[in-house]
Order: sequence, then C-alpha cells, then structure tokens
Amino acid sequence: MNGSMLFVPASAPDKYRKALASQAGALIVDLEDSVAPEAKAAARAHLAAMLSGPRDKPVWVRVNDASTGLLLDDLVSAVRARADGIVLPKCSGRASLLPVAHYLDALEAAEDLPRGEMKILAIATETARSLWHTGEYVDCTPRLWGLTWGAEDLSADVGSFTNREDGAYTAPYQQVRTLCLFAAAAAGVRAIDAVCVSVNEPELVRAEAREAYRDGFVGKMAIHPAQLAPIHEAFTPSDEQRHWARRVVEAFAQAPNQGALSLDGKMIDRPHLKLARRILGADA
Repeated sequence: MNGSMLFVPASAPDKYRKALASQAGALIVDLEDSVAPEAKAAARAHLAAMLSGPRDKPVWVRVNDASTGLLLDDLVSAVRARADGIVLPKCSGRASLLPVAHYLDALEAAEDLPRGEMKILAIATETARSLWHTGEYVDCTPRLWGLTWGAEDLSADVGSFTNREDGAYTAPYQQVRTLCLFAAAAAGVRAIDAVCVSVNEPELVRAEAREAYRDGFVGKMAIHPAQLAPIHEAFTPSDEQRHWARRVVEAFAQAPNQGALSLDGKMIDRPHLKLARRILGADA
C-alpha cells in the first residue's frame, strides 16, 4: 500500500474500474454508507462481478455492522469474491471483532480457503461507546490488520453541531484520532487516518495527510481520486528522511548487538531503527 485507500461504492461498477486504474494503493468497495438500503442485495452481486476480474492492488470490502442484520451476508459475499480484507464499521473492541473473526474462520473453511487469509481493518471510533474499548485490540485476533477512525458517525452519535472549525478538527475529535493512533500502536497493527470529506480542497487533504504521516499513521483513506496525489505526496519520505534512515540502519548493521548508538552526536536506539525501517519501507 502506498499510503492511500480509496472508497468506491459497490453499486457503481464504472467507478470501480476507474479506481482500479488509479494510483490508489488499495481500494475499499463499500457496501455500507454509500449504498441505499434497497440497493444492498444488488450491490453484493456487483461486488462478485467486480472482484472476478484481474486486479493489481488490494481490494477491501466495507461491510455493514452487526446491528443492521446484513453483516453475515456481506461477509459471505466478500469471502466468495476473494476480497483481500474487510473494513468493519462501528467496531467496539473484542465484542465486535471476535465474532467476525469466527465467521471468517467458518466461511474460509466452507470455501476451502487458507484460514486467516482475510484481514480486518476496524473502524474503532464511530460511536461514543466504542471509545471505551480502544484498549481491547491487543492480542485480540491475528486477523486484525489495522485500526482507523471516523468522525462523521461519531458526530451524529454525540450530537455535535460540527466536528471541524476553520478546516481543522475540534478538540474532541483530535483526541479521538489520538486514541486510534495509540490503540493501533499498542496492538501492533497499522494506523490508518480518516477520510477528509472536503473533495475540492487539496491543500486541506495534504495538510491532514502530512500531520498523519508525522504522527505515525501509515496511510489515509480517500473518498475521491482527486485526493490521492496530495496523500501520496504527504506519505512520501523526503530525501533527508531517507538519508537519515539509511544511516541509522547501517549503524545498527555494523553494531548488531548494541541497543543504543551515537549518530551525529545524538543517541539512537531500537525505536529509531524501527522508524528508519518504516521510512525505507522495510519490515520493522
């Protein structure tokens, strides 16, 4: 993944084909918010047709949450379509995540697929209740690939008039973003930043993406192809960062048994090595 995950409605095959040809690092085919209730069944049929063709990037499926009664049908469709993973909305810790992992175990067995192949990206902040469960993802299930957050559903849940002021998130939502980041770090999974709902403001998208990359997120979701370029720009390490990262890796390679070293008069230790490898695109 090159930093971006682009949403595409499952009810729009033409948009999917265009998105597949875009520079998005991964696609999220949506069965949830962008599909009207009366169109859900047809969207699942579209999903099967979409994913039956060749693809050169991971394709995820955002399913409907358990309270809708549509979750199991969505999971069946995603597994049969050989999606790379599912995006689970309104996730509230273990109580939400473990049943989905068990469903996937059964569905993969029924389809004679390797167990554990389908991963889960959980949206961990869409309800006020979910915020109290962000510490539960540690050692929850090996299917958990990452955590992301969302502000729009949460705004509706708590009754906010807005979650932004002068283009920036208000303090409560900045705290929610931080919770997601630290919950992902604690669980040892990827932190993916939320979408920017402003399609025609590339500078706002770029600013959000730069902040996300700075703070430790490894990618950002997008709702329109026009948002991809500023996201990719923000998540591309600078020449200076790459130079520093290579020197850190080289320093530890020359002293593999050392826990801490000096570089340019500054102490570096194993967390710096982990960051350096992340900058260079290597496994930490």
